[in-house]
Amino acid sequence: MRQHIRTAKGPHHLQHWIPDTPVEVIVDLLTKAKGIASACATVPEELKSHLQKALDIASGLDNYLEKITTKESEPLAELYKKTMSHNWDQVFEEGKTKFRLPKECITGHVEGQTLQMLIHMSQAKRVLEIGMFTGYGALSMAEGLPEDGCLVACELEPYLKEFSQPIFEKSPHGKKITVKIGSAMETLKELAATGDQFDMVFIDADKSNYINYYNFIMDNNLLTLQGVICVDNSLFKARVYLKDTTDINGLALRDFNQFIANDPRVEQVIIPLRDGISLIRRVSLTSAYLLSQDDITDDEVFRGVKGRFILDRMRLDGKVAYVTGGGQGIGRGFAHALGEAGAKVAVVDIDQTKAEAVVKELLLKGINAIPIPADISNLDDVQRMVDTIVSKWGAIHIACNNAGINKNSASEDTSLEEWDQTFSVNLRGMFMCCQVAGRVMLKQGYGKIINTASMASIIVPHPQKQISYNTSKAGVVKLTQTLGTEWIDRGVRVNCISPGIVDTPLIHSEDLRPLVQRWLSDIPAGRLAQVTDLQAAVVYLASDVSDYMTGHNLVIEGGQSLW
Repeated sequence: MRQHIRTAKGPHHLQHWIPDTPVEVIVDLLTKAKGIASACATVPEELKSHLQKALDIASGLDNYLEKITTKESEPLAELYKKTMSHNWDQVFEEGKTKFRLPKECITGHVEGQTLQMLIHMSQAKRVLEIGMFTGYGALSMAEGLPEDGCLVACELEPYLKEFSQPIFEKSPHGKKITVKIGSAMETLKELAATGDQFDMVFIDADKSNYINYYNFIMDNNLLTLQGVICVDNSLFKARVYLKDTTDINGLALRDFNQFIANDPRVEQVIIPLRDGISLIRRVSLTSAYLLSQDDITDDEVFRGVKGRFILDRMRLDGKVAYVTGGGQGIGRGFAHALGEAGAKVAVVDIDQTKAEAVVKELLLKGINAIPIPADISNLDDVQRMVDTIVSKWGAIHIACNNAGINKNSASEDTSLEEWDQTFSVNLRGMFMCCQVAGRVMLKQGYGKIINTASMASIIVPHPQKQISYNTSKAGVVKLTQTLGTEWIDRGVRVNCISPGIVDTPLIHSEDLRPLVQRWLSDIPAGRLAQVTDLQAAVVYLASDVSDYMTGHNLVIEGGQSLW
């Protein structure tokens, strides 16, 4: 992707301007045609008018895209400015680079934001860039990667790494970038030897080697199963499709495009942005080409259940879920996890303000969510909760019964009031939620119920004394097992999660803070659980991949119950 310096009047007003994309070639030709027409008295005014309109449309496109595209970050703007003000001719003459590098070859703002958007859309974590130049494209893509993402850039010129590194170091995303100096093919061989794979490969280097790079990437599985290859300059100033092309690079790219079109392993589309971007991905596993290969067993293991691979099968798109006790702690974590996986989420809490706060968080992430205030120890509230969800979204597919309370007291001092209050929420309330939501699910013929139990259901945590809590949570496990066996043949699975000691604000209260070190000495993992340690479990139990699991108590406690 190449970016020229532009004025507000459009690229055809540039000094020393050389057309670099199909649109710019059209602008150049229209400008010349307009000049000829203007100088000729016999040319009809209507034709001149059409030429001017065509020129306005073509010349205004790039400036409009530049204006309307989301603005680049400060480090990217600084890198662009540094590139455009640098004397690249002098650098070449001083022998610092092997090739004369025109500043016009820098990836521009629109192209950079396009690459960043592709990273977001593909959810890439690892990117390979073949051909870095000044690093604008690399940094654009790095900004789209998650915090633990990685971008490996292949660059022939050591000077270019020195040029871009100071800007990389200023950016919080620069740490994701590793620049490999030397032959790109040698770097590819090194990466293949170590079994590296990438979610996106961006090729913008020597055009004559595009086919070689592509073949090596495919033949050595450098591209992940659902990865994308992004190829720059695939329209190359229109020379890839003009019959009289003699340009070496244009011919090389024409050959490359045709090679990809003929390769049964992949499918491609060329986006006519600037000088063209090719997007290439592997064909579906149900394609005739793949199924015709020797020794292929065409079953769900190979092509996925209903064509969906394992992580896709954990998606909850279109599902409706609720989470009781969703206003804080574990419940808040569950609400976010279910929503991130695609479910609509009703956040249920006795404290309406807390429920609304979590819903606000979910809405900011683009998750459909509603708050429902409810006391789950009250049957009328439970029924109203379920009725509200069904009225709003038409179904309940996932019931996450998480609300609970804990009171500490020595057994000889535990009052019946404390016992009854604990059981009213932790066991009686949970049963009511299971029953009322279960009736909806049984009628639907499908549902996932996930109850929050506790490690206290299988061991006696110490040194705190909490007989009512421990006993109620043991009851949750037996409730789960009973419902799980009763309802599975009617499409409803019931399982529970037993967390260990979770690091929440409650743990750091004045009463419990002194116990933390004692607890840590009992945990092989050497730390308390985080709410995020439990999120994958609730998504697994809520998704179709756990359909054969029911009545199970999934214990997540860092090994504490084993000591």
